Amino acid sequence: MDKQQIQNLIKELIEKTTVSVKEINITEDNGKMIWFSVEVSDPYFFIGRSGEGLSALNHIVRRIVESKTPITENKENMSILVDINGFQKKRIENIHAIAHMMAERARYFKSNIEIDPMSAFERRIVHEFLSNETDLKTESTGEGLSRRVVVKYIGTI
Repeated sequence: MDKQQIQNLIKELIEKTTVSVKEINITEDNGKMIWFSVEVSDPYFFIGRSGEGLSALNHIVRRIVESKTPITENKENMSILVDINGFQKKRIENIHAIAHMMAERARYFKSNIEIDPMSAFERRIVHEFLSNETDLKTESTGEGLSRRVVVKYIGTI
């Protein structure tokens, strides 16, 4: 599916919930992520209850795109993220701030620091954010809802 078809799909799915779409902007992030920033009239429908509706919308859009993308195309190269009224952007910025703070704490104490349990999406953001740090390593531990990221200090002591 091309970007225009995905944009139309997102608009159609949102409008089936009786929420009207004001505008959809498409942004590519380093060729890995395509952001669909959607402005809607009633964002609470999607971002209430910690963004569960938005997470569900993202899941549905990804599954439909996967099912309509030919196997010959490499699906791994392109990630799709739908954002409603800037909610995801603020959430990712908050996760970056937490990751930065925990990284600094790991450096200061020269020890492993555990971050509170997170969803797979949030853990991935932390891993990617800290991936270029030479004195730190991240790994996920735990199972289910208690799965969390551990920031490990591996620099010289």
